[in-house]
Amino acid sequence: MTTQGFVASHAEGATFERGLRSFYEYRDLGIKNATSGRVDAHIIRAAAGKEFSSQPHRHKTEFQLVYVLKGWIEFEYEGQGVVRLEAGSCVHQPPNIRHRELGHSPDIEMLEVVLPAGFPTEEVPSVQG
Repeated sequence: MTTQGFVASHAEGATFERGLRSFYEYRDLGIKNATSGRVDAHIIRAAAGKEFSSQPHRHKTEFQLVYVLKGWIEFEYEGQGVVRLEAGSCVHQPPNIRHRELGHSPDIEMLEVVLPAGFPTEEVPSVQG
């Protein structure tokens, strides 16, 4: 008997692909398929040789959590100002919060958990701190 939705993902042999942002690579952890699209989880890392660029935007999500595994990243959040996350830092980005990335280290690696999977993103006017 198999348990529907069970998934185990291992770093060895894992592949990273381009996704939402061209300067990042994403490793799918199999959660999207296991939950029939209710939740997505992936590892995000900097894509070597790609130029960073970030516009203010918001994600149409119900839940979004980012946990930094390695390196650092800085965001500017509406109503919160600049937030720097380093290895071991975690942020919950509330639904529709206007934000933009200010920069990241070349070795940045993050775990992102978001629902629903396949959420839309829209660019918006500049963040007001």
